[in-house]
Amino acid sequence: MPKVSSVIVPYAAYLRVYEPLAAFPEPERDHWARYARRPDRPSYQDELRRSLMDLAPTPPVPVPVHESDDAFVLEADGVVCVCPWRTRLRGWQALGELAEDFPLSVLDVLLPPVVRHQATQDYERWLADHPDARPWIRTSTWQVPINWFVLFADDEREYDKGSAAEAPVLRYRTPMVQARRRVARGLRALRDAMEESLLIDGLVDVGRWLEEFHPRSLVELDYGGLVHALPAGTLEDDHSAADVAEGIAALRRGDGEGAGEAYGRLVERWRAVRDLRSAN
Repeated sequence: MPKVSSVIVPYAAYLRVYEPLAAFPEPERDHWARYARRPDRPSYQDELRRSLMDLAPTPPVPVPVHESDDAFVLEADGVVCVCPWRTRLRGWQALGELAEDFPLSVLDVLLPPVVRHQATQDYERWLADHPDARPWIRTSTWQVPINWFVLFADDEREYDKGSAAEAPVLRYRTPMVQARRRVARGLRALRDAMEESLLIDGLVDVGRWLEEFHPRSLVELDYGGLVHALPAGTLEDDHSAADVAEGIAALRRGDGEGAGEAYGRLVERWRAVRDLRSAN
């Protein structure tokens, strides 16, 4: 559980895939096996702090010079599973999405064009040698995309309210086979109810991403730093995956009103986060 401190880095949620050691070729498998035995493994906050420290110099370093050799680790039914950070790869991909989040004039101040151009060239050269590269982690700031909730059931929800020394935790974990099945069922219901939508596009994208991994992987949705953006009572009562499942079930029944009510609960629950984002 992440520690509470003055340097907590909000507000991002994460969708992670943990693959069994058997999914990795040697010598990478041996590296992760040894890594999993370490008692001092870093947290997601450590990764974020390192990334922010790279932005402090002038000019900033938007993408790490070297790829991270860290990972998140969990054990399920006696099987060790790892989720490599791949911070450098994710940094390159995030850099390509910045234009969607900031006006060009603001982006040029944050990251000068020459810095972005160099990073883009580095990525293109690297990608030519690693055409099948994909991240094990997806990140979303200020929100959890609705299509992420489709992968999980309410009984897979884990909540810990935390303490003075420990931050709250809200996450879901499910076997890969269940996540893929829910994607397929969700897409059928959505396509039967509407011709096209951003939700369908997003779910297709997530489904394709999941197909890249070992079938015995685990999928995790971690609210991460978003727990600091949601009021304590709202966080404890947050059952967004259940609302999404109820909405999809209503669409499957042809109950548009029921689907609208479920969506309305989602909108209302996340209003506080949107208001906080607007204030910043």
